[in-house]
Amino acid sequence: MEHNLAVGLDIGTTKIVAMIGRKNEYGKVEILGIGKSKSLGVHRGVVNNITQTIQSIQQAVQEAEVASDIKIEGVTVGIAGQHIRSLQHSDYITRANSETVIDEEDIDRLINQVHKLVMLPGEEIIHVLPQEYKVDGQAEIKEPIGMYGGRLEANFHVVVGQVSSIRNVGRCIQSSGLNLEGITLEPLASANAVLSQEEKEAGVALIDIGGGTTDLAIFRDGIIRHTAVIPFGGNVITEDIKEGCSIIEKQAELLKIKFGSAWPGENKDNEIVSIPGLRGREPKEITLKNLSKIIHARIVEIVEQVYVEIKNYGHEEQKKKLIAGIVLTGGGAQLKHLKQLVEYITGMDTRIGYPNEHLAGDSDEDVTSPLYATAVGLVLDGLKRNERKKIEQQEKKQEAKEEEKPLEEIKEKPIKERRSFLDKLTERVKDFLDNAE
Repeated sequence: MEHNLAVGLDIGTTKIVAMIGRKNEYGKVEILGIGKSKSLGVHRGVVNNITQTIQSIQQAVQEAEVASDIKIEGVTVGIAGQHIRSLQHSDYITRANSETVIDEEDIDRLINQVHKLVMLPGEEIIHVLPQEYKVDGQAEIKEPIGMYGGRLEANFHVVVGQVSSIRNVGRCIQSSGLNLEGITLEPLASANAVLSQEEKEAGVALIDIGGGTTDLAIFRDGIIRHTAVIPFGGNVITEDIKEGCSIIEKQAELLKIKFGSAWPGENKDNEIVSIPGLRGREPKEITLKNLSKIIHARIVEIVEQVYVEIKNYGHEEQKKKLIAGIVLTGGGAQLKHLKQLVEYITGMDTRIGYPNEHLAGDSDEDVTSPLYATAVGLVLDGLKRNERKKIEQQEKKQEAKEEEKPLEEIKEKPIKERRSFLDKLTERVKDFLDNAE
């Protein structure tokens, strides 16, 4: 596949989406094809049946290939699920020589130190995100490189996850005949797709309500500050409707989508939906008021748990205030009156996030649905990774050329971008898969 193409694979609890995108000449992303299949082997964001997941992946990929007439080789995949948790941690290093300036290596040393944190069995650090640095006790430094100092410390946002779950995702991709090109944290992917840079600066909480989980990512001053995965999503609402109304799942899902609302006040008592009974049984009559009450009870629970996380981040403190409020995305964000409910519970400004921030202007309506936020974000991530690879290759070629020149002509090398944890993780998962046969 050419370098300006990328494929995002969103392995969700309800659906698996394969999306092919390319960058156009204006730097915007065009979506060339989408494939979607029912996700059968995933529970609460975690693969629990490898065979079924492989079949669902292959079906989605095939559909995307047919739609775009492009053969898919490698994919960027998102990881989420109930095993992801995050913690705050600070650490410091003492530099041997405070008369030299702080460089990349010092920061790497500091970040590697975080790796010594003791985790629960089976957990591994997925992501270490430096929040702010201190040099010799001087606080609030955003970029310490180039400064003098003996003691370098930082606050980190550390994301942890279950190694086995991540390897299982890798396994499914490999067995589907695809290359694993990159792994991204899903809340980060969705955030890239729906948030503007201004929102990330001002302070914003992105809530991605999926089928099996609800992901939260909080940004402030352009940096991710907090992430959390809450193990409930749209599916528990469907379950509740199914139980509460004694109907089958398919009917419950349709009811939720067509008539559901998060706000019971607005339905009149006499609004009734009639649902065909199973095999010769009488049809059931369900009042919309009851339907909304069931949905309301569950969605309030989800929103309240998310709000606890927002408070954990410290939203009430003046300098951590989220000025841009809340952005809702994911399939669950399509529930009627959800925005009003969230504003009512949290007292924060709320909007629905559509993944059109980086998409070409003429993109299809359905691509820009909140349903596809994660998939679009994964495509963006894949494209970014391709660009980085291209730059690295050019640098290598450049170096090879330069080595033939006399020494005095070699310019100072530009500072290379530090490889992110997810890139290292991707490599570790790949190595593991290659050696696991």
